[in-house]
Formats: sequence, C-alpha cells, structure tokens
Amino acid sequence: MTEMPPAPAGSRPHGLPPRFDRPHPLAFLGWVLALAFLVAAVQGTGFSLGRLADGLPAIGRMLDRMFPPNLERLPAIGKALLVTFQMAVVGTVLGVILALPLAVLAARGLSPHPLVRHAARSLIAFFRTVPDLIWALFFVIAVGLGPFAGTLAIMIDTIGFCGRFFAEAMEEQEKGPQEALTAIGASRTGLVFSAVIPAALPSFTATSLFSLEKATRSSVILGLVGAGGIGIELKVAMDLFAYDLAATIILAIFVLVLLVEQASGALRRRLM
Repeated sequence: MTEMPPAPAGSRPHGLPPRFDRPHPLAFLGWVLALAFLVAAVQGTGFSLGRLADGLPAIGRMLDRMFPPNLERLPAIGKALLVTFQMAVVGTVLGVILALPLAVLAARGLSPHPLVRHAARSLIAFFRTVPDLIWALFFVIAVGLGPFAGTLAIMIDTIGFCGRFFAEAMEEQEKGPQEALTAIGASRTGLVFSAVIPAALPSFTATSLFSLEKATRSSVILGLVGAGGIGIELKVAMDLFAYDLAATIILAIFVLVLLVEQASGALRRRLM
C-alpha cells in the first residue's frame, strides 16, 4: 500500500475545506463597528419581542372584528379604487414621458455637456430621494385635496425612478450602430431616436411596467394625506374603528395590486 507524500509545510491537510481568510485589521474593525451600530439601532428603535407578544391579543381582537367584511359600501369602494388606478396610470404615463428627455441629458455620451449631465442626474436623484408622500403633501398645498395632487406626486416619483434606469439602459447599448451613424453625419437627435432608443426600448418598457406596479401601491398610501383615491376611505374606516369595512377596502386593494402585477408580468414576458 503506497503512502501519501507528506504535505508541504504550511499547506492544509488533504480533503479539508479551506478556512476563511483572516480579515484585514481595518476590515475587521469595520465589521465590529457595523455590528455595534446594528445593536445600537435595535435598542434605539425599541424593538422588543416581549411587547410584540403582549400586542398579539390586540391584533387578534382587531382581526376578529374585521371578519366577515362589510360589503355595504362596496360600490363607493369600487369607485374610489378606480380613481386610485387612474391616478397610477396617468401619473406613470406622464412621468415616463418626462423622464425620457431628462434621461437623455443624464446619459454619458448623449448629454451635450458634462455640466448638463451632472445637473440632470442631480435632478433625477432629488426626485427619487424625496418620498412620494412628501410630494403629495406639497401638491395638496399647491392644488388642493383630491386625486390631481396624487397624480402629480406619482408623476414626480416616476420621473425619478424611470429617469435613472432609462439613462443606464441607454449607456449600456452597443456603440457600433451609434458610431456608424456618427460617421455618416447623423445629428445627436437622430442618433438618439435612430439607434439608442430603439435598442433600449425593451428595457424602457420593463421599467415603465415596474413603475406602474409601484405607482399602484403608492397611490393607495397617498390618499392618507388627502391626495385622493382609496386611501382616504381606508383612513376614515380605521379612524372610526370600522374594521369590517377596512377589511373590505384592504381586500379590494389586494385584488387591484395583484391584477396589475399579473398583467404587468405577462406583458414583460411577452415583450422580453
């Protein structure tokens, strides 16, 4: 029986899995600080499994009062749900239309000047950073209560969401067709509409459909601050402790969001 040759000095025994590499002292310090921050964050938020366990009976009593759902206001709920979806659709369409030229200005290689590109990227980042609920509050002050304020808030949020991904999609396209058009004297506008946008159109479509899903969910929340839609119905029901009516509204919202997500997913699969 042949003997295995001795392992070289410093090598791991044959068959044993490799050990983790010893981290760099700075990396180890970073992990320790991150863990310490996590512990402090848990304490700062007051997270407590005991309080959660004590609150479970209250959740059970609320769920007991939610069922069976109250269907008396179903026609009014359906109308408010339709307004919610209309807000999402109009806000998304307007946002996508306005996001496209802003994304062209923000795209590397298509923007006319680096300063313009940085300004466009900063504006997109600003639109994306401010929550849509804050935009809704601004527009409620500007145009009053109702779905118009919610539609404007969704439009601004969509510009921020789509503008970033539209710009990235255009930057990732192959440069060959663009260079060929440039060689024959095509203008910047012709280059964008003849080579860049047609190549990035599938990505644009997928991003727009994702934005519609996002807007449908957001439009529900915007009603809580008076921006129209089903959200105000849900807020009133919860304020009046009409949990059976709130259950009907929540189920209606669930059906709407599910239908939009299923239709959006089917369209994406068909187009991609």
